Amino acid sequence: MSAPHLNPAATVETATSMVTTTITLLNAYAVIFFVAFIMTLLSTPLVRRFAIAHDIVDHPDGERKAHRFPVAYLGGVAVFFGLMMAIATSYFDIRGASSHFSTVPLSIVVGMCAIMFTGLADDVWGWDPRLKIAGQLTAAAALAIEDIGVRVAEGLLIPLADWVDPWAGSTNLVFEIPLFGQGVLTLDVIYWAGTAIIAIFVLGGCNAANLLDGLDGLLSGVISITAIGLLAISILMVLHPSPDAAGSDLDLGGARIVLCVALLGACLGFLAHNFNPASIFLGDCGSLLLGYLCVVIILMLGEHGQTHLVLAGLIVFAVPIMDTTLAIVRRILSGRSLSSADDQHIHHQLNRALGGVKKAVVALYCLAALFAALGVALAALVTLTEIRVRVLYVITLTVFSFIGAIAVKAARRGQHAAAAAARSTAPPTPDPDRPAVAADPPASPRP
Repeated sequence: MSAPHLNPAATVETATSMVTTTITLLNAYAVIFFVAFIMTLLSTPLVRRFAIAHDIVDHPDGERKAHRFPVAYLGGVAVFFGLMMAIATSYFDIRGASSHFSTVPLSIVVGMCAIMFTGLADDVWGWDPRLKIAGQLTAAAALAIEDIGVRVAEGLLIPLADWVDPWAGSTNLVFEIPLFGQGVLTLDVIYWAGTAIIAIFVLGGCNAANLLDGLDGLLSGVISITAIGLLAISILMVLHPSPDAAGSDLDLGGARIVLCVALLGACLGFLAHNFNPASIFLGDCGSLLLGYLCVVIILMLGEHGQTHLVLAGLIVFAVPIMDTTLAIVRRILSGRSLSSADDQHIHHQLNRALGGVKKAVVALYCLAALFAALGVALAALVTLTEIRVRVLYVITLTVFSFIGAIAVKAARRGQHAAAAAARSTAPPTPDPDRPAVAADPPASPRP
């Protein structure tokens, strides 16, 4: 059988059309980017002055915190302000511009406020970790109420339900349970499974971003690259919508793009003040907020059960995931608490190996760009070609299995190094079969 004939002219024409459409689409959202960028850029110095005036600063300790002078916290307040101004602008500027556009759901804004307050309270008063988890779960609950991310479970469970259909009795996984003559209880398995997935994503994403925020400009730069990758996937979904999206009352295409460009603008505006040497830090209010927005966008990629696109989004977000995986495995194998701090994160090790903060940060920028390109390429491959979705599942499993293997190997290497250091510094054990040598008498004082 002969290979299918490819028309180069048609291919070039299709590519040109896609580029033109993408530029037109981005042009409509340019104002959102510039509002987020300018508002964050201008408000950051004001927040810095406030933090210094009220002694909300990060003091150096000579170990994990290697900066020379106290640096202001609360950079996340400026990022939050820039994001909120950009989202508010989208309600007035984008509405009605195209059938593709949709505004950001209120539940996401409520979740942003909950995350912001949680991080701010921890920066100022040092909240108990359980209260921080409660704040993050509040943000997750806000998403579940408006079904943001709930449908991700559909892509996981519906194929399983179809396979066990003779025993499950319901392929949509909605069951009615009799209540002893008092009516029935409707149990929507997909909704509750999706709610659990939302909680896991929010907790994991927020804390992964928090753990990565260890060097000047690292998190804001990595999230900027992540936002570009997620923006590319979001545009791809708008230009090539899923067949399941037809007639759906949940269309988040425009909202995804608004969040991506706003996140990119806010991060770049803050990065101007946060790159080494930083004049202000994000603080928990900023790192938690950036992690939250990333996982919200990733969850929105699966609005119609496209779990494969969620996996592509997780690959784009792989640098924070990798660092967190390494930290968890390292602390479990060493018998320490998961919340305990150390100086063995990826960025700390690169800082020592490369001999400078800027070199370590740029190296992680390159790694983030590599993962972002991989995630976008896989999403495009599945969306634009007839390659089966299972290929993306296999590649994603391979990537994160590789990350897990590195985590275990690095943790064991750290254990061996710590044990060797302990042996070298331990005092020698006396030999019971060897007679003790009498100590010399003390020297008499000089006259």
